[in-house]
Amino acid sequence: MNRCSWATKELFFAYHDQEWGVPVHDDRLLFEFLILEGAQAGLSWSTILNKRGNYRRAFDHFDARKIARYNARKVRKLLADPGIVRNRLKIRAAIQNAKAFLEVQKAFASFDVYIWRFVGGRPIQNRWQPGAALPARTPQSDAISKDLRRRGFNFVGSTICYAFMQAVGLVNDHSVDCFRYRELNAAFGLPRPLRRKNSVQPRMNTNKHQSVRDS
Repeated sequence: MNRCSWATKELFFAYHDQEWGVPVHDDRLLFEFLILEGAQAGLSWSTILNKRGNYRRAFDHFDARKIARYNARKVRKLLADPGIVRNRLKIRAAIQNAKAFLEVQKAFASFDVYIWRFVGGRPIQNRWQPGAALPARTPQSDAISKDLRRRGFNFVGSTICYAFMQAVGLVNDHSVDCFRYRELNAAFGLPRPLRRKNSVQPRMNTNKHQSVRDS
């Protein structure tokens, strides 16, 4: 069974095989990935995956309404929790993002409706060859980042937003030899045309899930 080149550890297998690139339309799960991708800034994705269960426990299973009401006492409790990344800025960003997330839900009926507008409601189907360097950001992630920041979100730089897009299936970035590429491509649409060799490429990152992400 062929997998994408970054899925080299047991920890990554289930995530790669069952979640990465699968279109998500559940607001709670979209919020979870948004917070987790922000928490990864400056760290490896394996660090966050190892702590994912702890994050769900500590952050009320990513219930945005509850998180938006966190007070100083709750922040101190989170800062003392060894099961999560104890970074004050990231914790405060999660609380602020919960508030901004609720405002987006009010404006668009759901975060799902809002976020999928950036790709026209359908996953972008790329066709990356085995071992190809994936972009760290794209025009779509730039647009998402700019709009999220305008709406009050933090830790939503374009690199973080592109990782979020990959995670929740806004884009299918599995390599063409990966068994999940074929499954997701068949389920969610035709691929985009192959890139020409002399086309201008976005800034590249050779190892997406070990990258240091922006904030």
